Amino acid sequence: MKSTNVTAVIADDEPLLRFHLNQALADLWPDLDIKGLAENGQKALDLIELHHPDILFLDIKMPVLDGMAVANKLAQYQNSPYIVFVTAYDEFAVQAFEANAIDYLLKPLSDARLERCIRKIKARVEQQEASAPLELTTLMSQIQALTANKQPNYLTWIKASKGEEIHLISISEVLYFKAEDKYVSLYKSEQGKRIEYLLRTSLKELMSQLDPDMFWQIHRSTVVNVSAIEKVKKDFKGKMIVMIGTTKLPVSRAMQSLFTNLW
Repeated sequence: MKSTNVTAVIADDEPLLRFHLNQALADLWPDLDIKGLAENGQKALDLIELHHPDILFLDIKMPVLDGMAVANKLAQYQNSPYIVFVTAYDEFAVQAFEANAIDYLLKPLSDARLERCIRKIKARVEQQEASAPLELTTLMSQIQALTANKQPNYLTWIKASKGEEIHLISISEVLYFKAEDKYVSLYKSEQGKRIEYLLRTSLKELMSQLDPDMFWQIHRSTVVNVSAIEKVKKDFKGKMIVMIGTTKLPVSRAMQSLFTNLW
């Protein structure tokens, strides 16, 4: 198999990161043939069955089937694709499996790290090694041990008030949080309208309970659900703005590194 014939599938439930990785690969590896983009684990398996890609860029946390479940299924395949995990675990955590031929990409993605990953994949493909299933089995056991020890308990539901009522809201439904003077507002969409709820907590305390793979702080007072971001653009002054529907949320200078690789 030659490097010019390499095919791939991208699986990530965050539209912005899925788009970014697709664009970055097109720029850094023009010969790579991206066969499809999947927003969950089941669609990733469907694309793999259809296209038999050489490489799978696989997010660890996804709905329906997460990346771990997908990788476990692929470990049983006779000719499984090389897997590049896309993860929010810090570099110290991923050192446990960095030495394996299967690679990882740390969120937010960087072009320099992606270039190293591409070089590693090309070397593996050109060598035509056939040890991916065994390495995947070894890697899976390492990651499972790692996540069993390090996986924190993030919020899945949150209590918020609206008037005199207390609501229990799924964290996945939250569009963004915004800190005001002495409270935090939670915004979610209901029947096409943006609805505001109030929280009795500080933004700092809230951030410690949110999954950093799911929520990014883009400003001192604003935390967004990454999967809710439709696009990021620059205004006429060059300042970044996150778009969630028609809502414009400014990105502070300190947080612009989350999105700089999009340009």
